[in-house]
Amino acid sequence: MKLPMFSILAVLMLSLANSGFAEGIDAPYPEGYRSWFHVKTMLIEPGHPLENPFQGIHHVYANPKAVKGLNTGTYANGAVFAFDLLKYTEKDLTVQEGERKLLGIMHKDTNRYSSTGGWGFEGFAGDSKTRRLVNDGGQSCFACHTSESNNDFVFSQIRK
Repeated sequence: MKLPMFSILAVLMLSLANSGFAEGIDAPYPEGYRSWFHVKTMLIEPGHPLENPFQGIHHVYANPKAVKGLNTGTYANGAVFAFDLLKYTEKDLTVQEGERKLLGIMHKDTNRYSSTGGWGFEGFAGDSKTRRLVNDGGQSCFACHTSESNNDFVFSQIRK
C-alpha cells in the first residue's frame, strides 16, 4: 500500500513534534528544581497588569548554569529557570502559599529555540509533569520577555 507523499510528511512532522525536535516545543520538566538556587519570590496581587493568569506567589529557581549566567550576564546552553506559581490565602495578617497554579520554565538551547531568543518556554498545569500549557512554541512567552533583550530575555536578577 502506497501512502501519498503529504501523508508521509504529515506523519514525519507529527513524530518530530512529539519527540521534541521541532523548534520551540517540548522543553523538559525540570526534575528537582526546588533544590536549585532560589533567585527570588514575588507576589502579584489583584489589579496588576499580569493578574490574569499570573496572580499569586512566584518562586524563581535557577539551575547551576543559570546561576552562572545570573552572575556573568551570559547564559550557556543548558541553563534553566523554573517559575513556580502558587495560589495564596491571606489570613491573620499573613500570606500563605496555596496549591500550585503552574510551573513555568525557560530552557536555554540556542540551536533548538532560535526563533525565541535561544530559550524554550514551557508551562505545566498544577502539579502535573505532563499536562503542558504552551501550545504556540513559546511565542507568547517570548513576546513578553523581549522587553528584557538586554538581559538575554531573563527578568530575574540575582540579588547581591
